[in-house]
Amino acid sequence: MTAAPVMPPAGTTLPVHVRTAFGVNDVEPRPVVWAGRRAWHCGDVLVRPVPDNVVAAWSAAVLDGLQVEGVRIARPLRSSDGRWVVGGWAACRFIPGYVEPRYDEVIEASVRLHAATASVSRPRLLDDRDDLVSRSAAGAFGERRLTLDPATGGELYSQLAEFRKPVQLTPQLVHPELFGAVLFDEHGMPAVIDLVPCWRPAQWAAAVIVVDALAWGGADEELPHRWTHLEEWPQMLLRALLHRVALHAQHPDASPRTLAGLQRAAGAIGPLL
Repeated sequence: MTAAPVMPPAGTTLPVHVRTAFGVNDVEPRPVVWAGRRAWHCGDVLVRPVPDNVVAAWSAAVLDGLQVEGVRIARPLRSSDGRWVVGGWAACRFIPGYVEPRYDEVIEASVRLHAATASVSRPRLLDDRDDLVSRSAAGAFGERRLTLDPATGGELYSQLAEFRKPVQLTPQLVHPELFGAVLFDEHGMPAVIDLVPCWRPAQWAAAVIVVDALAWGGADEELPHRWTHLEEWPQMLLRALLHRVALHAQHPDASPRTLAGLQRAAGAIGPLL
């Protein structure tokens, strides 16, 4: 569920200068969780802290003019001096809705979103990126060799990697973290609240949703079978699974117990490989 009142972390407030910059001084800010993220609801505006100012500004610039058929967009708002980000805070129009386990519809929203982002140029901010997510994706596509703890996913990763075959799909701008980030209103209309940039095939981004839904969302095991019409789907599922297993194996809190969800996903996807 999103937009539910929560207590903010101790000592956390929405700074006065940020409220002034985004024109919400006359509205009492209400702390909320919006698509799993801490934010402040100020009337029809939502103000939230961002982990990366550069990515947040890029995302806002793209979303500002992006039109996606059948998908609502949380339109970003500029500050009074024209900036997308002020002191680590960004703002957008508030879109009501809830995160719901409507996984086929989330995948359909992904397909529609990435049809719209196919013409977006590769952002320079991805150049030389070497974070955990980038390394795991590169490993999943066979571009990088990873050394993983066998107990927390390394053994499963090695077994799955044997099924990897070459693919011919064209990479483009995709959002690889849509699971748990798509909101649905009372009419079932999906909404996307931001963009997390990645340069991979659109089908892979859809496959990541499937893996997450199987591993963490209790999705039925027929979910991956319902999307076999997508190009090179088995290999996209495999690379999505490898990506998530690599992420898990490198997480400091990973354990054999927390691997169980990904093992379930592997069992559901295995017959398609």
